[in-house]
Amino acid sequence: MTPNASGAPLRVALVGYGLAGSVFHAPLLSATDGLVLDTVVTSSEERRAEARAAFGDVRFAASPDELWERADELDLVVIASPNKTHVPLATAALKAGLPVVVDKPVAGTAAEARELAALAEERGLLLSVFQNRRWDNDFRTLAALIADGELGEVQRFESRFERWRPQLKGGWRESGDPEEIGGLLYDLGSHVVDQALVLFGPAVQVYAESDVRRPGAAADDDTFIAITHANGVRSHLYVSATTAQLGPRFRVLGSAAGYVKYGLDPQEAALREGLRPVAGEPWGEEAEELWGRIGSGESPLTGGGTPVRTLPGDYPAYYAAVAAAIRGTGANPVTALQAAAALDVLEAARRSAREGVTVTLPGTLPHEEQSA
Repeated sequence: MTPNASGAPLRVALVGYGLAGSVFHAPLLSATDGLVLDTVVTSSEERRAEARAAFGDVRFAASPDELWERADELDLVVIASPNKTHVPLATAALKAGLPVVVDKPVAGTAAEARELAALAEERGLLLSVFQNRRWDNDFRTLAALIADGELGEVQRFESRFERWRPQLKGGWRESGDPEEIGGLLYDLGSHVVDQALVLFGPAVQVYAESDVRRPGAAADDDTFIAITHANGVRSHLYVSATTAQLGPRFRVLGSAAGYVKYGLDPQEAALREGLRPVAGEPWGEEAEELWGRIGSGESPLTGGGTPVRTLPGDYPAYYAAVAAAIRGTGANPVTALQAAAALDVLEAARRSAREGVTVTLPGTLPHEEQSA
């Protein structure tokens, strides 16, 4: 199918209206110039009522199969359903001739992600992965500091996505069934690994520790990942639901200075509260007292360093880029091959934690050997 080239809004079908669909995708799609939320796929009457109240005359489908039957009425499918459905649904959408956005993780394995990428390339269709944390306020700020050389040569990157949730919530995300692709390694780990690879490039070695801490839990809820990048940077990544005292979101140590930032990007909380981004109005801003600090030789908690204004978070930029890519006026903001590289790391981390070994990724060499 050839996407709508008339300048009219691109018609989007959203598969799934749970947390991802209702809090992230539907609001961001509706706020993006050039996109219109046409159809929501859900069989739940309660969720249909919520979507209708929020987005007016949106249409509904009981199953994704209904979308493939009227593919000529659509320009994009967004898959925000449970992880185990990502590959089969993305495959079906591409075979129906539709560009696709898939929530992370795009697949359970890097091999599956690369197969999807090959199918999209064969069909000449967009396949993009919703790695929205690339547009977090703190990540955008850190990327700018590194690009400007403010830290010198980065040596160690510490990233934490920690929560205090001692009670289980239930659902597929906490399932121990491998087919569900649950647990924090693939949930929050998909974010922190993707960010590390974007900032510091390919991974050559991976070490991980993964635990199931909460009584009754069946999937990992406290995981540490150490990555050695090809350029010699070491990333130490933490994802946890059992952290009673939260650490800094970022602690980045360079040869000239370090940057420490506490607190989470405010966009998810705003979306959960029902707020919506509006063009020309402030979005993703945080208070000055939450800004990170840059400096050397002293802890930021005792006044060391200088505050650095946090750039605004910008989740809307992702779907604006998707719309441009479909129209042929911009690049895919997150490719499936980039997501596959992150899955290589996640698979290595799972093996490392299981076997108690450091995993060297195929086709890579440690930094010392590369520079010999």
